[in-house]
Amino acid sequence: MAIMNIRVVPDPVLRQKAKRVRYNNGSIQRLIDDMIETLHAAGGVGLAAPQVGQPLRIVVIETPDDGLITLLNPEVVKSSGERMVVEGCLSIPGYEGDVKRAEMVTVKGRDRHGKEIRLKANELLAQALEHEIDHLNGVLYVDLLENRSKLRKLENAESENDNA
Repeated sequence: MAIMNIRVVPDPVLRQKAKRVRYNNGSIQRLIDDMIETLHAAGGVGLAAPQVGQPLRIVVIETPDDGLITLLNPEVVKSSGERMVVEGCLSIPGYEGDVKRAEMVTVKGRDRHGKEIRLKANELLAQALEHEIDHLNGVLYVDLLENRSKLRKLENAESENDNA
């Protein structure tokens, strides 16, 4: 396993629509393992393959309540409610902003072994799923801000940039 470089804006791979994963082979499994290791090293909640330079529809998410989730070709099939949440991103280090996210989402995809799964999520997991699936479509949370002037620089941004 290896820690990968996290791509930051304005890297063009972050704006590409990622390709569906057609074959779940050894190289995909290695990529997933490397993404998990990279996520842990960066101290994030989620990571999408484009963030490590791979334009593939793969996400890894880990929350305290839900554990580690790996999804291939995930898509939101249902969402309900609306709430404002504070978001940041490993690809936009040192900043955060308030965005609208669904209260609850249902996502379908495949796990790392190719088994079809469907997740119903709320709170942090719902937010992370929407955020990471947005990455697969070339969308960044800053695109969802009501006003770009609402983007806030974090006080300890210098030290965070060193870690991302």
